[in-house]
Amino acid sequence: MSFFVSTRGASPKVDAPHAILNGIAPDGGLYIPETLPRITPESLQGLDFIGMAKAILTAYLPGYTAEEIDACVDAAYSGKFDVPDIAPVKKVGKHWVLELFHGPTAAFKDVALSVLPRLMSTAMKKTGFKNRIMILTATSGDTGSAALTGFSDVEGIGITVFYPNEGISPIQRAQMTAMKGDNLHVCAVKGNFDDAQSGVKQIFAEMEQNDGVSLSSANSINFGRLAPQIVYYYSSYLKLVEDSVINMGDPVDFCVPTGNFGDILAGYFARCSGLPVARLLCASNRNNVLTDFLASGCYDRNRPFHVTLSPSMDILISSNLERLVYLALGRDGAKTAELMAQLKKDGRYTLPEEAFKAVRSAFEGAYVTDEEALKTIARVWKEEGYLLDPHSAVAYRAAEELEGKVPCVVLSTASPFKFPSTVLTALELPIPEDAAEQLKVMEDVCKASAPETLSSALTRPVRFKDVVAPAEMQAYVAEAMKA
Repeated sequence: MSFFVSTRGASPKVDAPHAILNGIAPDGGLYIPETLPRITPESLQGLDFIGMAKAILTAYLPGYTAEEIDACVDAAYSGKFDVPDIAPVKKVGKHWVLELFHGPTAAFKDVALSVLPRLMSTAMKKTGFKNRIMILTATSGDTGSAALTGFSDVEGIGITVFYPNEGISPIQRAQMTAMKGDNLHVCAVKGNFDDAQSGVKQIFAEMEQNDGVSLSSANSINFGRLAPQIVYYYSSYLKLVEDSVINMGDPVDFCVPTGNFGDILAGYFARCSGLPVARLLCASNRNNVLTDFLASGCYDRNRPFHVTLSPSMDILISSNLERLVYLALGRDGAKTAELMAQLKKDGRYTLPEEAFKAVRSAFEGAYVTDEEALKTIARVWKEEGYLLDPHSAVAYRAAEELEGKVPCVVLSTASPFKFPSTVLTALELPIPEDAAEQLKVMEDVCKASAPETLSSALTRPVRFKDVVAPAEMQAYVAEAMKA
């Protein structure tokens, strides 16, 4: 059986259930499979999304039985999404748009965070884990509501979500602060996402278990969050084969709006496992630290932080990049640990030349300004009758800029209804002050209804109003663990 190892090389190997329960390795590294499984698209042909998820997760998560994976996937997806194929693909202009916003919170995080709670509960049972678990996560907008929905009232598990007090959309805030569930804790942080994420990492490094409660994570630093995202790369590829856009084995590009590098990294795992991916196009907003890294090999977060119209990408410390660095370094844990220590100390590091060549063989990057994103939303709506959210608009425009010789699938990560004021700005329409009224204007324009999960969030009473400074996050978690 294959095991999981830490990217920093100083923690014992574990199986998938233990890796998912731990979230982060004891040495501070991220868990990654010791070997990546071989999964050809031909082996999945004829399966629906749920069937592909079962096959891929069984291959990627050794330590779970096929029957356990089947049960987790069925419980996660059956009847929970508003379309039968979970992640449909639509032709929009020259590109194909992979819609990942048909789940319970209208964002791509639902695909993974519907499965993770089941994987974690199963792991607790099969490992004889006696403690209760507190899920600790930072969100730049969408992870929070998806994680809260997935873990709401799950037995033996609580969840604490931190989000930046400024920068997220009113609907994103409403989804989190009005969420139902007796095991939930939601708190704003004075600062940006990087402040919240750094605080969470520090808590993992410093806090011990408290009164029989252990910590774990729902961010994509937890491999159980990352693995389900591999599935839709395969499903979209096979959809293009089915529609005769490509022949089996033909290469395809994927363009991904990303900040924390988890979603695009799932595409890299798919590529390593045998999916014919030509290039992974990394689309950033004005916080273009990843664009610069992919152009130079130098990761440097010493730059201004910008609050943009695509808040889920407002990130300067891309945690999942560590996994790519580890693979590019030939799985050298000691060197990876050295670079991550340098990042913490100096705010920057530079990849060795051979490692950078390995990264450049698969990735290209581009960044898109708010002004370009707004123009893209307006143009695509006018020319194609298709409405993009601001994150997907960043990816669509980047795909145009980096257009290659093979078909490109653009990952659409959120419903445009999650960002009504931005979309109405792009379309040069009146913007009511009230978010619910904004949704109504959008519904009139689109001749379509907003997802019920969004409209209902605005009418529920606010439950969580706490705001803390980064230095106060650990004390907040300690109180939540007692509760």
